[in-house]
Parts: sequence; structure tokens; C-alpha cells
Amino acid sequence: MADALPRHQRIVIGLSLHVLRGAMIRADSVKVDVVEVRLALRCLLAHCPERWPLELFWDAAGQDNEIGRAQGTTAAFNGIVRQLRLAGRFEDAPPPKRGAS
Repeated sequence: MADALPRHQRIVIGLSLHVLRGAMIRADSVKVDVVEVRLALRCLLAHCPERWPLELFWDAAGQDNEIGRAQGTTAAFNGIVRQLRLAGRFEDAPPPKRGAS
């Protein structure tokens, strides 16, 4: 299903998830409500059928409490990945190369 997306869209989705994953990892020690995270969330907006995990990630990214921030961004990240999978916009493994058997 993700193969139906143009290559540049798959790249944008992959890079956006990479940015969010990095923010999620750092969230236990610092606030991650930075421009890169905001842009990544904006790039994923058109690909997620429901907005709640995107909004939850942004809200959690700016929390003062380290534990709440880490737990909130992790839960939201998992929700975002689930939304993308359900929409057929993301697969964990890259598609096989053409001509490979």
C-alpha cells in the first residue's frame, strides 16, 4: 500500500518519523517543543486520518515534567505510527528492490 505513494512522500514520512523518534528519545531530559518537531508533525498531518496523536505529541513535547513528557511523547509516537500504518502510509521494512527474487 505504501508503494502507491510517490517516493518523495515516503521519504518525507520517513524523515518526519525519524525527527519525532529522536525527540521522543530526548524527551526524558529536555523539552522537545522545537521547530523541527513542529515541522515533522505538520508534514504528517495530511497522512494521519486522526489528528489526536499529532496534537498529543506537541502538547507532551512542551511539558515541564520529565516523566510526563517522556510518557506522553512515547504514547503519541506510537499513535502516530499506528495511524500511518492503518492509512497504508508506513511500513517498517522498505519495499523489495525491483528485480530482486
